[in-house]
Amino acid sequence: MSTGPSLYRRHRPRTFDDVVGQEHVVRTLRNAVEQGKVHHAYLFVGSRGTGKTSMAKILAACMNCVEGPTVKPCGKCDSCVSIAGATSLDVIEMDAASNNSVDDIRDLREKVAYAPVSGRHKVYILDEAHMLSPQAWNAFLKTLEEPPPRTIFVLATTEAQKVLPTVVDRCHRFDFARPTVEQVGAVLERVVAEEEIGIDHPAVALVARHATGSFRDALGTLEQLLTYTGGAKIEPADVLAVLG
Repeated sequence: MSTGPSLYRRHRPRTFDDVVGQEHVVRTLRNAVEQGKVHHAYLFVGSRGTGKTSMAKILAACMNCVEGPTVKPCGKCDSCVSIAGATSLDVIEMDAASNNSVDDIRDLREKVAYAPVSGRHKVYILDEAHMLSPQAWNAFLKTLEEPPPRTIFVLATTEAQKVLPTVVDRCHRFDFARPTVEQVGAVLERVVAEEEIGIDHPAVALVARHATGSFRDALGTLEQLLTYTGGAKIEPADVLAVLG
């Protein structure tokens, strides 16, 4: 197994074709990119680990790839590589849980005014968007409604009911379904094959069931198992021992 970033980060989907499940989101965003109708604000709603941030990064890559706008980003140009590595100056991730004040949003509004650094579009990904304070939302509304050209906001949340209706009205909303046990298992099997990890099929099924619809949790458990077994073949008994 290779070292470096976590399994989840290494195997995060990079194109629409890589996404498992969420067919309605993929189809709509793919059509928007192809038809030049990408909206300036999206609200991605779903439980943790269902791929909201990954989808936002795929959209950013589609818009900023050297071959783009394209529904098949190359994955090799400077823009694609920097987006995948979370080092792009044009794709800004913010965690609203820790950046939820009026001052944080004022700072964001000032930065939004600047043009993209190297890509065609600036994409702001706001995780756990429901954590913004009402005052911060009110400071953000005008920017969200009328952002500068070539600026896209993706608000991701696990609790849509806590997002102000006035914010929801300004966004195109997508609801991310929990993947099935079979879909989680298919991703695990692919990762296991690519990483050349020794694991029994029943053990993969156990991990998939325990993940309760979260790709991230499934791959996190697989990583724990690799540490637990020290690289030895993973058996169902190992999964039960780690998961308790």
